[in-house]
Amino acid sequence: MADQRAPAGLTWVRAAPEGEEGPGPWIEIAFGEGELVHLRETSDPANIVTTTRTKWDAFTKGVLAGEFDHFAEFGGEDGPAARA
Repeated sequence: MADQRAPAGLTWVRAAPEGEEGPGPWIEIAFGEGELVHLRETSDPANIVTTTRTKWDAFTKGVLAGEFDHFAEFGGEDGPAARA
């Protein structure tokens, strides 16, 4: 689900590199009621993506297992995304 309004009172946690300051853009995550997980980007905080805790847990396990490493090719300074 995308473009959802998150409930008030969520505690957002920023995923920024250690020691990094400034506005980012960074991804932020908040755990809500009813097993909902909300994600947003600091540069567009009104655009919130909502998923379930089960799906979030599967995603994070996949990241730790290296299932998404092939995407790293596209995000580095010299990768195609950097040149776009």
